[in-house]
Amino acid sequence: MNVVLTEEFAAKQFDDELLFDLMSTNIATQGYSIHPNSLPPTLLYKLHQHVQTMPDNNFKRAGIGREDNLMVNNFVRKDEVCWINGESDAGKAWLDWAADLQRYLNRHLFLGLFSFESHFAHYSPGDYYKKHKDAFKGQANRVLSVVVYLNPDWIADDGGELVMYHDETQEEILKVTPGFGTIVAFLSEEFPHEVLPASRDRYSIAGWYRVNSSGIDKVDPPR
Repeated sequence: MNVVLTEEFAAKQFDDELLFDLMSTNIATQGYSIHPNSLPPTLLYKLHQHVQTMPDNNFKRAGIGREDNLMVNNFVRKDEVCWINGESDAGKAWLDWAADLQRYLNRHLFLGLFSFESHFAHYSPGDYYKKHKDAFKGQANRVLSVVVYLNPDWIADDGGELVMYHDETQEEILKVTPGFGTIVAFLSEEFPHEVLPASRDRYSIAGWYRVNSSGIDKVDPPR
């Protein structure tokens, strides 16, 4: 699907500092922050165009775990991913925006965010990611998760919601429709979550800010 960046859409003013301030306040008070249609329009359009024109073979079946423990498990998740390295104009623009957010949160929340990793994610119709956490307490790796949705004209009947749960009670906190430009951020250790199946192709960016867990005998790269 091609999205036309109209003059009205392009002219809409986005104040990143105001958005970052709202995100910072939400994260400090409740641990998560959700902002529909809030990614700057020029960046959103650029990312959407990029993901729609990428060769299919750029996407690889996603796994679970990290490094030597990484494995594909279709029972847990069935999405495909393409890591963002900044080599494309869209990827660089996204990483620049994420770096601005990182600096703001470090100044205001003192999170000590050290590095950022992210990928495009593609869920074909029927794909899912069962309930999981992005990080485990005490492992000092992923601290803050960020998701941006790249799906124009998404309606509730299309499905594909992100469902977040209370860590202790496992009760559902909320569902997020993956609408165009919606931004979600949450503390990685605090919120189990899942992605429900959708009836159409679903695209997003998932990213994680990490602290520096390097030691004398180990250098901890972003991924």
